[in-house]
Amino acid sequence: MPRATRKQSAAARDREARPSVQQHAEIFRRSRRDRAVEITQDYVETIADLSASLGEARVVDLARRLGVTHVTVNRTLARLQQAGYVSTKPYRAIFLTDAGHKLAGECKQRHETVAAFLRSLGISEKVAEMDAEGIEHHVSPETLAAFERLLKKR
Repeated sequence: MPRATRKQSAAARDREARPSVQQHAEIFRRSRRDRAVEITQDYVETIADLSASLGEARVVDLARRLGVTHVTVNRTLARLQQAGYVSTKPYRAIFLTDAGHKLAGECKQRHETVAAFLRSLGISEKVAEMDAEGIEHHVSPETLAAFERLLKKR
């Protein structure tokens, strides 16, 4: 096969393997949606933790704990309030709604399962906690159930 034909064939295969414009757009939409879910989960879990340990969750505490500005916290809280996960009032503590408490509990359980699984593999406590923070948002229910089954066998 002539060299030019091989290059054209490779280029044609490359084009075929690439997603269409619509598929590419959907990939990015899904990525943004997944990131929004991850942020929501981080916030409700942190609000629940702060409320349990300090008696209340405030914007300044969330900003400090999550490493973001108070402006970012306020914008995110507005979205969480609109979604029905929190209730807020100016210059007052932040409270989880029933839906927020439910989501926070699910997040905490998922985090604990992932962290316990990682520790069962011999991963240090510190690294297991850091890794669980990222993995917990992306682990499928099927994988999480497998982690739980393996942990029960031990």
